Amino acid sequence: MKDAACLSKYEAYLKNEKNASANTLSSYLRDIRQLGAYLSGHTDHGFDAATEADLSAYVASLKAAGKSIATVSRAIASIKSFYAFLQENGIVSENPSLVLVPDKTAQKLPQILTSKEVELLLEQPECVDAKGYRDRAMLELLYATGIRVSELINLDIYDLNLSAGIITCHGRDHDRAIPLYNTAIKALSEYVEFIRPRMIASPEEKALFVNVSGERMSRQGFWKLIKSYQAKAGIEKDITPHTLRHSFAAHLLENGADLRSIQEMLGHADISSTQIYSQLVKKQLKDVYNKAHPRA
Repeated sequence: MKDAACLSKYEAYLKNEKNASANTLSSYLRDIRQLGAYLSGHTDHGFDAATEADLSAYVASLKAAGKSIATVSRAIASIKSFYAFLQENGIVSENPSLVLVPDKTAQKLPQILTSKEVELLLEQPECVDAKGYRDRAMLELLYATGIRVSELINLDIYDLNLSAGIITCHGRDHDRAIPLYNTAIKALSEYVEFIRPRMIASPEEKALFVNVSGERMSRQGFWKLIKSYQAKAGIEKDITPHTLRHSFAAHLLENGADLRSIQEMLGHADISSTQIYSQLVKKQLKDVYNKAHPRA
């Protein structure tokens, strides 16, 4: 089978069966296209005829080019996924990617805010105009639930049930209901009742959070918003759209929540993704101990 047909079938599989996000889809396809370019330039083999030696040589070329361990590991993951698909669909009889083993790298722990820093950040939006009320509601909701920014901006007005104190989040694999604390409910109630009706461009607009044009807020718009409040709060840590998500999980764990409950609220398919917060909390306790104990 020609390379273009292999890639087309794989793309359809990622979209339709794996429900891959746009970022995942773009990343995997880019990695496989780069492999295809290497094979056509250095071998006589296409995807369906590539050997273990071909793939090993390609990975070696990435390392020789100075690619980071993370980049090489991601490329290997993409290649393994691609060839597993080709084998399952009978396009190759044997999987040549099984020989590839990513180099071990130290797991980088996510950066979180302290409880005081969270409070400082949430205090920054001033409820003196529509934007202030909207921004306060967005930040409170993000910290209350730990949802991804992509999930936040994709929320519709009907996903909010303030009387029950929950939101319904449409995640990558399944929907999940997440409770809200009272301060978040209050901020959302004020926004939904008094502010959003004045901001939406059309009565048919479904988006919960809209921009100044009255249409659904973008990820880029929220990024600018959170960076501006970071600067206003004087927080030196580099806050990303995921920082409040990480902080939500770590703070719940610090206060006695179990990993399975946190996994469900975060929408992690695998508990191993959630266990990183245990490492983070342990590291923080060790840091506190080393700073505070008189004999440390």
